[in-house]
Amino acid sequence: MVKEKDDPSILSKDEIGGLKELTLFNDDVNSFDFVIGCLIEICHHNHEQAEQCTLIAHFKGKCTIKTGGFSELKPLLDELQGRGLTVTIE
Repeated sequence: MVKEKDDPSILSKDEIGGLKELTLFNDDVNSFDFVIGCLIEICHHNHEQAEQCTLIAHFKGKCTIKTGGFSELKPLLDELQGRGLTVTIE
């Protein structure tokens, strides 16, 4: 049996603090299909995941679309912003 502290998939509070969230915000400019396509192409979401994130952002105002380190999320942020989507790293 693996002890919790020996399991590499269990993150400590310090390690979790290093994780960032790439957040998509709702806008009145981009179509659902365009946003879904961007999430599939850039974030490598499957169609269902991209559709769900788009709907959550539409109805709740924002949705976390990816979690990871800043260096992993920054290129995704740049590409999504370059396509006119409103995204931030938080």
